[in-house]
Amino acid sequence: MLQRRSALIQKRVAVMGRLKEAREQGDLSENGAYKYAKFELGDIGRELRKIKYLLANGRVQAPNISVETADFGHTITIEDDQGQMSFMLVSEHESDPAENKLSAASPLGSAVNGRRVGEVLTVVTPSGTKKYRIVNIS
Repeated sequence: MLQRRSALIQKRVAVMGRLKEAREQGDLSENGAYKYAKFELGDIGRELRKIKYLLANGRVQAPNISVETADFGHTITIEDDQGQMSFMLVSEHESDPAENKLSAASPLGSAVNGRRVGEVLTVVTPSGTKKYRIVNIS
């Protein structure tokens, strides 16, 4: 979360520079670069306010120690006919598929939540219905 915040602050500095350059070009009513920079600043501002709120009001949730069933904070290994995949079940704010962290609110995350090793899941995804078997929970 803090990394995302610092990246947004750096991006805001770059956008402010582009905004200043666009403003110096003259007529702002038909200046696309100016309008886009203002739009970007609005997006960055909203993200920064959201992060500020989460940092001020968020709380750390300890993972369930029992690994009998899949739960928040556990690493789950599943398999289908194409092979195995492991991921950690996290909140929507921590979700990062590139780091194998899936949101508990995602289709796959909600399907594995509360399930046990050996159970077969049917998951409805945007690309169609898939079946997975839970191999390990740690």
